[in-house]
Amino acid sequence: MIAMANDSILTLTPPPADVRLPYGGDRNQFGDLRFPKSGGPFPVVMMIHGGYWRAKYGLLPAGNLCAALTAKGLATWNVEYRRVGDPGGGWPGTFQDIGAAFRYISQFAKRYNLDASRIVVMGHSAGGQLAICLAAHEPSVKHVVSLAGVLDLQAAYEQHLSDDAVVEFLGGTPKQVTDHYRDADPMELSIPKATAQWIIHGLADDVVPPNFSREYVQKKRAKGEDVHLLEIAEAGHFELIDPRSAAWSKVEGVVRHEAGA
Repeated sequence: MIAMANDSILTLTPPPADVRLPYGGDRNQFGDLRFPKSGGPFPVVMMIHGGYWRAKYGLLPAGNLCAALTAKGLATWNVEYRRVGDPGGGWPGTFQDIGAAFRYISQFAKRYNLDASRIVVMGHSAGGQLAICLAAHEPSVKHVVSLAGVLDLQAAYEQHLSDDAVVEFLGGTPKQVTDHYRDADPMELSIPKATAQWIIHGLADDVVPPNFSREYVQKKRAKGEDVHLLEIAEAGHFELIDPRSAAWSKVEGVVRHEAGA
């Protein structure tokens, strides 16, 4: 596994955001916005954190990669959302929050000198599922990046990943809530061919199996979608969101390319 600094990225306090903005009335409906201090208008990276959709995991660790991207000239919108354990969390509330956070960008873009026509939606782990799901349901999403995404919810159920996290998230098994799996599972969704998808996974990932991403890309290429696979040898699950890791330069390169930076 790629060497990391001694502090885990999950506990490393990120630099403060420039502003925290609510996109809804619930205490979990907000985002942390960071933006460069000169130049612009800036492209925007909307970051969706992971944590198997559970309330005990929040957006703080993703603030480190957001700060790193902002230092390279990108605005970042690190969103929080209702999760399993929060009132209204789970399906569909969690996904509704992601859509609301995305649409809210257009309301504050001009105020902070952002280019709302250049938005990259990126998610890590469970956030990767939410990012791909957003791209399927919001045709205005033109660039999406999945980092170690949970992109096969049927397989996640069959393998009982994280103590049946997907059952908690969707409110039942595939037989019990078939429509939830149909509407949420990236493997079953269709992404517009005008949307560029980058699917990134570390081959040493022991949290989300790398074959989830590989098989997703194979299926989507067969459907003619614009999807690209980047596998990073020796990278584990969290190196992809750690700006100190050896894997980070590859992740950053993809994001900056998609943002047109």
